[in-house]
Order: sequence, then C-alpha cells, then structure tokens
Amino acid sequence: MKVGIIGLGRQGWRRAKAIKKAGDKIIIGATEKINEDSKRFSKIFGCEITNNWKDLVKRKDIDIIVVCTPPNLHRDMVVSALRAKKHVLCEKPLALDVQEAKIILKEVKKSGYKLKCGFNIRHHPAISLAKKWVDKGLIGKLIFIRCRYGIVGRKGYEKDWRVKKEISGGGQLMDQGMHVLDLSRWFLGEFKEAFAILSTNFWKISPLEDNVFITLRTKEKQTAFCHISWTQWKNLFSFEIYGENGYLTSEGLSGSYGPEKLIFGKRDFKKPFTQKIIKFKKEDFSWLEEWKEFISAIKKDQQPLGSGYDGFMALRLADALYKSAKAKKIVKLN
Repeated sequence: MKVGIIGLGRQGWRRAKAIKKAGDKIIIGATEKINEDSKRFSKIFGCEITNNWKDLVKRKDIDIIVVCTPPNLHRDMVVSALRAKKHVLCEKPLALDVQEAKIILKEVKKSGYKLKCGFNIRHHPAISLAKKWVDKGLIGKLIFIRCRYGIVGRKGYEKDWRVKKEISGGGQLMDQGMHVLDLSRWFLGEFKEAFAILSTNFWKISPLEDNVFITLRTKEKQTAFCHISWTQWKNLFSFEIYGENGYLTSEGLSGSYGPEKLIFGKRDFKKPFTQKIIKFKKEDFSWLEEWKEFISAIKKDQQPLGSGYDGFMALRLADALYKSAKAKKIVKLN
C-alpha cells in the first residue's frame, strides 16, 4: 500500500514507523511548516514532504491517507480524502463534534472507501486477548466494567492545543476519554443511560475538564464505571471486566504505563482463590497491529476494527456525557 500522512508531529512519526515496519510505502507527508524535523522525517522514511495537505490528497499514487492532526481539521481532511477515492485512517476523536462526524459518515457511505478511527488500545495484546475470551464466554455474561486511565501531564500543559475547545472539542473526555468510551462500548455494547461529573482540579483550563467521572448503563443494566484523569501523577491504565463466572483485568500499556499484563480469575465458592497472570513483551506493538488489521480489512473489503461508525458512537457518548454534566442528571440515549 502507498500512503500519505497529514500531520508530522509525534503521532505522525508513530504511525509512520508502524507503516514502514509493516512493509508499506510512505509516499509523501504533509506538515504545516517545513522545518528540520520534517526534513528528517523525509530522509528516514524516504518520502516527499509538502506544506499543503490538499496537494497530498490529490495525489494519484496514494492508496491510503493517514490523518494525524488536531480534531478541528479532521472533517475537511477526511471528507476530501474520501472524495479523492482514498481509504483513511483518522486519529481519535473522529471529529470536533457529533455533527461533523455525521458529515464524515455520509461521505464514507457515498464513497464506498474504508475509514478507520485510531483506537489502538483495542490492539494491545491484553485487551485483544480479553475480548477473545469474553466472546468465548470464559467469564460468562458481563456484569460491569471498571476503568481508570490517566496521565501525569507536563509543565505548561495548560497551553497545549488539547485544552483549547475550538481545536480539541473538549478536555480529557475528548482526549483519553475517547479510548475509554470505545472500549466500554466494544465490550458491553450500546448504552442507554449516561451520567458524568466533570471537574477542573489542577490545570488552569476551565471550563474544560481535567478529570472525568462517568457511569454508562446498557438496556440489560450492565454498567461501565470510569475515571479519566489529567492529574494522575503516575501514568495508569487499568481495565477490569467482571462477568458472572469470573473476571479479566488488563493493566499497563508498556512504557510509562508499566508492563502490560492480563489477570484472569474464576468465581469458585468451593476452592481457595487463585488467579492467572499473563505478561506481555515490553514493546508497544499496538500501532503495528492496528495498521495490519486496517490493511487486511481493505483487502478483504470488510469494515475495519474501530471503524468510522465506532468513532462516531464514541463522540455520541461524549456528547451525552457533557449534557449530563451540565444538567446534573442522567441522560437517556435512543
């Protein structure tokens, strides 16, 4: 596959490394300003660079466009790429808000090309294995999910583009919260009720939130209870899945989040408590696995895991949670 990448920041580099490792070819990268960093990108990946993303989209020698820009630019870039008959991988959140996401989905349907939203945590080995075991019924019918996900932040974080609503669409709920909403829905299905408490405890970013406390509930009364934080002074990822017959806990994402592992325990009232711990390699292969899955979906003409629709539904949940926090009550979802 021949690829064009829009946005050559940290995420663009991360995606480019996975693409190269998979054996696909980066043809061109687009950046706001051509500087020493983008020139180094060009040299390492053997590609052209431009400061005009519209020129990149028009290229006839590209099969896939990867969008690694802030959310306020996603709609125009994704729509333009689809109209140019390109498959697209777009970073989360899919768009700035639900209305922009609807415009994107209409274009997906019209074009017939594939759209994948960047939900790489689905491809972490502990989460991926947990999903396979849940689908096989290893822990029985699911009862609840409990998730904690947060980062330390860094000095000057209050000046980052992520805390400017016109660029990001919101605070921490629109950042790491997108992964949490996607995973919760992936495991439990569609939610019918949403409730949120948002707070700004440390970073001077009001009215945006640096902490999110949410409860989501399905029609069958299965619950997802989650806390997403920008004041987690030690990076943390913990995703617990409880069923009638046992539990699965995914901890760590490698790197600063600590070693990745999956903990499996069975309900047994007659025997002493035991649990099995599966440890995974230190390196984060989720970006590579996500890319390989996308290529496979294109070749097989099927919807990718973490599709544009999944990106839309995560935004829809976020919208309901923002409304809940503002109204201080549970919001019903049709």
